[in-house]
Amino acid sequence: MNNPKQSSGASGTANAATDHVRIFDTSLRDGEQAPGFSMNRHAKLRMAHALEALGVDVLEAGFPQASPDDFAAVTEIAGALRETTVCALARCQDGDIDSAARALEPAQQARIHLFLSTSPLHREHKLRMGKAQVLDTAVRAIERARGYCQDVEFSAEDALRTEPDFLVEVFSAAVAAGASTLNAPDTVGYTTPEEIAGLFRHLRQHVRGAERVTFSSHCHDDLGMAVANSLAAVGAGARQVECTINGIGERAGNAALEEVVMALKVRAPYFGVSLGIHTPQLYPASRLLSELTGQAVPRNKAIVGSNAFAHESGIHQHGMLKHRGTYEIMRPQDVGIAATTLVLGKHSGRAALRQRLQALGYAPDDHGLDALFIGFKQLADARGEVNDDDLHTLAREADLRADATQATGAVA
Repeated sequence: MNNPKQSSGASGTANAATDHVRIFDTSLRDGEQAPGFSMNRHAKLRMAHALEALGVDVLEAGFPQASPDDFAAVTEIAGALRETTVCALARCQDGDIDSAARALEPAQQARIHLFLSTSPLHREHKLRMGKAQVLDTAVRAIERARGYCQDVEFSAEDALRTEPDFLVEVFSAAVAAGASTLNAPDTVGYTTPEEIAGLFRHLRQHVRGAERVTFSSHCHDDLGMAVANSLAAVGAGARQVECTINGIGERAGNAALEEVVMALKVRAPYFGVSLGIHTPQLYPASRLLSELTGQAVPRNKAIVGSNAFAHESGIHQHGMLKHRGTYEIMRPQDVGIAATTLVLGKHSGRAALRQRLQALGYAPDDHGLDALFIGFKQLADARGEVNDDDLHTLAREADLRADATQATGAVA
């Protein structure tokens, strides 16, 4: 068996005291396996390049043992990326581990990601294993993976429904066997921010060798708390967050990468951590994923939705025209969007209408604006949104009415 290139850089064994949070993107594995988000190899490679440009620390390229196509995709991505660590998923089974290692052979920096269920429900009904068998299986798998790769991550599937003391026991054994990253996933999106923070504090305090490894969170959004739970985990010492572009993933999806990243950036004084993400690449990556999968991004999606930096309310628009900070906590350019949009609709006020008219080359006085505003509101009620062509028409009609009025007055 050939060895993939061993990683001794930023994605290898971590100093647990660091304030750097690694972003582990699993859009091409957990995200891609969700219904409606399947991608072919060419699409995956395009997305992988976009994710490397974004600056993700680790990119989970796929599950090589799942299919020949998945194996080929992981190999192609592993050979194409230069800065990002390429990761392959494997069950704690010899065939999976060997397949992951072969797929990762071209990688500059490689990681094997092992997973094994640990919760009572999964042990009884999925694995049909006792605690001792789970421990033995995990240790043997980590040791085998370490024969190929220095950078090995171990995930305790359904960790948030696992007995905390048993999770400590499993993770302690994983550290001793050579794992450098320990992932405690909320596999079914069941936990709350307070609970997950408490678990990560417990793990960091009680896992033997905790100071030598990186703790990671992987949260699903079944109850709509994936991002909040991920941030709570970071607050409790997790230094890797597993997430996906646009929050895609199994069932209701994963923690949305763009939301996690911008929360940590905008609230940097609160969280006190650093990131390696080039945030202006967030919007391009989001739109590329939408293009490749044919799945539209909801208008109200945080950070990258078309409404994220759009304002229609007259009160908000008036505030934005006075000072951007009144209603925006980050700049659209920070995430790769060209500019804020003041949407002209039935909720808009005179200030926004004047500003748009001036941008189009019109300079109505107060009387003229009042007259035009009446027609604008009528059109907005009928159409919902008024575009620039509509404004040109309204302005020309207002000028014609003004000329007609002046002519009538002269004749009289």
